[in-house]
Amino acid sequence: MGRARIAVLVSGGGTNLEALLNAQERGEIPHGEIVVVLSSAAGAYALERAKNHGVPGFAVPRRGRTQGEFEAGLTEKLTEYRAEVIILAGFLSILSEAFVKRWPDRILNVHPALIPSFCGRGMYGLKVHEAALEKGVKVTGATVHLVNEIPDGGTILLQKAVEVLPGDTPEVLQRRVMEQAEWVLLPRAAELVCRRAAEEERV
Repeated sequence: MGRARIAVLVSGGGTNLEALLNAQERGEIPHGEIVVVLSSAAGAYALERAKNHGVPGFAVPRRGRTQGEFEAGLTEKLTEYRAEVIILAGFLSILSEAFVKRWPDRILNVHPALIPSFCGRGMYGLKVHEAALEKGVKVTGATVHLVNEIPDGGTILLQKAVEVLPGDTPEVLQRRVMEQAEWVLLPRAAELVCRRAAEEERV
């Protein structure tokens, strides 16, 4: 059985990308291989992380482009590297319905909350943890889901709960959710989708 070719889309520091690359090197994604990293921001440190692991990385800047131009740039690179599975790892641009439909059930995203809580358009990064603390929830977590045309609306693949502790700040909670949930779930979900893709290829 072959290995599915993975593209990781990022916008910032790339901590989730690092978790995926490390998991791959430990042999935890046997049915997939990260072949390219694409960043929506030119100076993203995630591109440096990709380089450190010997994976090609490119900036496809969102700024100053229409949605169509931006997605055409992404599609060009994804096609060039024959990407079969796309992982959004801290990717801050919402993709159009037309783009998502080109890769049905092959795009996954990690969200730093237990969907359907604290999700949807405008809910990303620290905003999610601020909302959780404001609401006073005792448990939060992370969700990996398939991407469809509705922000955070696709099928849930995996979830993991994380305790909210007294005195948590959004930054402290964000770190705990990353370490205990996001970095654990993302490689597992990647393997799940890659294995499915490899099986479909065989059929």
